Amino acid sequence: MGERVAAIIGGGIGGLAAAVALRRTGWRVTVHERAPAFTEVGAGISLWPNALHALDRLGLLGEVLSRAEKETAGGAKDRHGRWLTRVTSDQLERRFGHPVVVLHRGRLLEALLTALPEDALRPGTTVTDPPEADLVVAADGLRSTVRSRLWPGVHPRYAGHTAWRMVARPASPPPEGAVLWGRGERFGYAPMPGGAVYCFGAATVPEGGTTGPAAVEYAEMLRRFRNWPDPVPALLDAVDPDAVLRHDLYDLPPLPSFVRGTTVLLGDAAHAMTPSLGQGGCQALEDAVVLADCLAGSETTAGLARYDALRRPRTQAVVTRSARLNTIGQIAWPPAAAARDVLVRLVPAEVVLRAMTSVIGFRV
Repeated sequence: MGERVAAIIGGGIGGLAAAVALRRTGWRVTVHERAPAFTEVGAGISLWPNALHALDRLGLLGEVLSRAEKETAGGAKDRHGRWLTRVTSDQLERRFGHPVVVLHRGRLLEALLTALPEDALRPGTTVTDPPEADLVVAADGLRSTVRSRLWPGVHPRYAGHTAWRMVARPASPPPEGAVLWGRGERFGYAPMPGGAVYCFGAATVPEGGTTGPAAVEYAEMLRRFRNWPDPVPALLDAVDPDAVLRHDLYDLPPLPSFVRGTTVLLGDAAHAMTPSLGQGGCQALEDAVVLADCLAGSETTAGLARYDALRRPRTQAVVTRSARLNTIGQIAWPPAAAARDVLVRLVPAEVVLRAMTSVIGFRV
């Protein structure tokens, strides 16, 4: 079929993974990133078994695991710190072949970059016109400029709450991962390599309150979560006040297609979702491998049609499921929150595992 050329717009997790996957199937790729360097602004990311299977297909599982920390267990707790549901990584590994691991987003990008040659990377470039290529992969995020041009009228939907993200200094011993559900608020944490702990908070607030400096956002975190159960106060004390990130959370309405001609959407540009399931980056990794599989040995138009048929139903279902869990976790009315806690506590762990299978049991 001859060498085919792919231009990838966006050098985040999805864009770099797509570059690795396409190169492995014979494409010549360039990755265009408007930032001056390939770095990831953020804190931690959890990679579930489906993402680790995708990384294995990319030949990068070992690179990523060397930078990650395996979670021993995780689940949801109530506002008083009592377990509502808990699943161990050993249970996940037995059932799905891999555990859950956590690492800094920047370290995941480092692992992806190890598989790409320097001449494939174009940092500091803003693409305003469609590149000359056999394939254009738009992996430019929630507010994708490519999507806005080719899919006009599609706008992110505010999820109803904002989130703070941060990394706490090493704790000894590090806590088991958990998310505490309050009333219109949540606080979660997970161990990272070196004993550091990835933390996040969420609160139901009006859209647009993300302009304060980091120290102001840290003070808001203390106001909301200082009196929550252990280990939350100690984790907050171990956070650098100048390193707190705050972002309003959004997802995308379902698109009728991820493909226009030889341009394809991937990752958040196609199916941005709330982080309730921890699947945003995981789905982007799946996208990358499936895209390369569909295009391998196929004419580009036919391969893209197959990618769209495979990925759109799955990812849009995950968006919906994540939004549903987001709504449950953010219940604010006290009687409803109390009823939620009672009902979740009654669900056996085996039922929880079965319910997770369609999302995290997926193998590319």
